[in-house]
Amino acid sequence: MTAYILRRLLWVIPVLLGVSIITFTMLKNVPGDPVAQMVASGRSGGVRASQAERERLAEQYGLNEPIYVQYWDWLREVGTGNLGTSFESNQPVRDLILDRLPNTLKLAGISLVLTLLIALPLGIISAVRQNTAADYGLTLFSFVGISIPSFWLALMILYFFGVTLHWFPTRGMRSIMVEPGAWNGFVDGVQHYVLPVIAVTMIGLAGYVRYQRAAMLEVIGQDYIRTARAKGVPERTVILKHAWRNALIPIITLLGYVLVILVEGSVVVEYVFTWPGMGLLAVDALSNHDYPVVMGVVLLSSLMIVFGSLLSDILYAVVDPRVRYD
Repeated sequence: MTAYILRRLLWVIPVLLGVSIITFTMLKNVPGDPVAQMVASGRSGGVRASQAERERLAEQYGLNEPIYVQYWDWLREVGTGNLGTSFESNQPVRDLILDRLPNTLKLAGISLVLTLLIALPLGIISAVRQNTAADYGLTLFSFVGISIPSFWLALMILYFFGVTLHWFPTRGMRSIMVEPGAWNGFVDGVQHYVLPVIAVTMIGLAGYVRYQRAAMLEVIGQDYIRTARAKGVPERTVILKHAWRNALIPIITLLGYVLVILVEGSVVVEYVFTWPGMGLLAVDALSNHDYPVVMGVVLLSSLMIVFGSLLSDILYAVVDPRVRYD
């Protein structure tokens, strides 16, 4: 196992290099001029910037160099732990990411817990009551949930509960006029969480129901389950103690991708609800041609994908002793 983990860790370097090269090349070919964006945001020091001022900005940020020189300069900075400086805010990219990351982790973490608490029982019910009305209804729910675009679903939740019914706030993490430390501030914060959490939970719910149903159906068809039933073991014990524990193995291995889900799964919801997290930061940076911020977010996401995949393999070997990595 140790040798396998070391081999996988060594692959992190070429994978990240490949992802960074592709992303950097794509960003440089996106229509738009970062210098013009900086001028529009007032970074030039005046309303109308001269050609000399534009050239100064381009030289200051290395945008007048060939693309391979720009990439090498960025890569050297990353090697020292510096992700660069934002074109838009002139702040270190690392500080921007560290400021937004906790908001994404809190939103997606709460949503993930709710997703599992709801999806696992529904998947069990669908499998145990196979080919019944309950199974058909949950299967239909799952297929519809998987098919609905996440952006449209988030918009409908915002429109119905926020705009039409006025039950919950629709923007940000807190209201401006509410004191953060008071009880009213706590209640206001909880209210701001409701709609984004519902949206992220609904987006991931259908997939987990299908995973749990498929895993349960595979397990309850095994010989040892039929033997337990033949011995007169109560059905509840057969399902919960024998079948479900083994059906959890595929679900546990999926938890290795939690790091990926936490950062990437909330991008659409953060944009719709103006949630100040990593997703909104990436979308704003892309629209403002803020390449250092986009590269920083992509690099972090790639790291999480690689380590999430590794964690998934490790968990699979831990929960299933039959699996061995040589």
